[in-house]
Amino acid sequence: MINKLSNLNKPLLMGPGPSCVSDLVYKALAKPTLGHLDPEFIDLMDEIKIFLQTMFHTKNQLTIPVSGTGSAGMETCFVNLIEPGDNVFILINGVFGSRMEDVACRLGANVDSLNFDWGTPVLLDQVEKKLSHKKYDLVAIVHAETSTGVCNPIEEIGKQVQENGALYLVDCVTSLGGINLKMDKWNIDAIYSGTQKCLSCPPGLAPISFSKKAVEKLSNRKSKVPNWYLDLSMIINYWSGKARVYHHTAPINMLYGLYQACFNIIQEGLENVIVRHLKMHQLLVKELNDLGLELFVEENARLPMLNAVKIPKGVNDENVRSKLMNKFQIEIGGGLGPLTGKIWRIGLMGETAKKENIHRLMDAFRKILN
Repeated sequence: MINKLSNLNKPLLMGPGPSCVSDLVYKALAKPTLGHLDPEFIDLMDEIKIFLQTMFHTKNQLTIPVSGTGSAGMETCFVNLIEPGDNVFILINGVFGSRMEDVACRLGANVDSLNFDWGTPVLLDQVEKKLSHKKYDLVAIVHAETSTGVCNPIEEIGKQVQENGALYLVDCVTSLGGINLKMDKWNIDAIYSGTQKCLSCPPGLAPISFSKKAVEKLSNRKSKVPNWYLDLSMIINYWSGKARVYHHTAPINMLYGLYQACFNIIQEGLENVIVRHLKMHQLLVKELNDLGLELFVEENARLPMLNAVKIPKGVNDENVRSKLMNKFQIEIGGGLGPLTGKIWRIGLMGETAKKENIHRLMDAFRKILN
């Protein structure tokens, strides 16, 4: 019998996620597994909470990693904060805003949505107009839309939502650890992320945080949270207090990986990491311009960690990405939905955001496109 794990390739991950993982995180994942109520592990859990509070720029007590990928973080926020009949407003300019809308509808909310062209940011005047005509229980938006490479103006929208009185929910799966994100200052009530993007940890955990206002909403629900596994009213008893109450078995070694990934960022300095992402983005843009390749998103709305590149006329998307993987062991992403075959998505997230990776990709592009 052949063990297929022994022959796995190690491609350079420059797509929309997962990102490259450091050797220190791999070593952390391989540490001895402890019991989920072991005092030493509980100490580690408490450290992880502090790390995440630092990353989110929040003092929220309910700041934890959910057992599951970023999509589990999304589900957690919606199932805990929405009840049937709630008025929910979703801002959509890509795939992941559409997923929010789908989840809210499944929960029986009265959902209004405002759609914008893919590749453009959410427009503040249109949001303000909508919020001035109706009171909402929750407003949701994606900070860094991974499907398009667009950064939405969540700070400004946070001010508008505060005036409306709604809870403000933000998807920061791709933005956490890559660009500025200030949860408390920007009036964000609930937030979720994932480990496999700028945190450079394998997929499997979803950091989330709830404000006091969000916790009040959870505490005063008229009905039970419809998802047992993601019910924060129970999970919180495992993540806080002197006597921890078992809910589900925590993914022990994944939490080791998250601890180390956050440790690496905080040791480098969160602001330094954000500057590094921007500098690598600027280098990539310059190199792309030298090759005659254009970015899909206008400069003032671009994400540094997820770069959408227009595919030149006459160039076959799948053929190029296949050659990158098979000949050069480099992975980039293609477009989704209406952008299929029209853009490449190049990730510069976390450990991937380094000069040598950009130069390796550009060398491969030159050989393929020429």
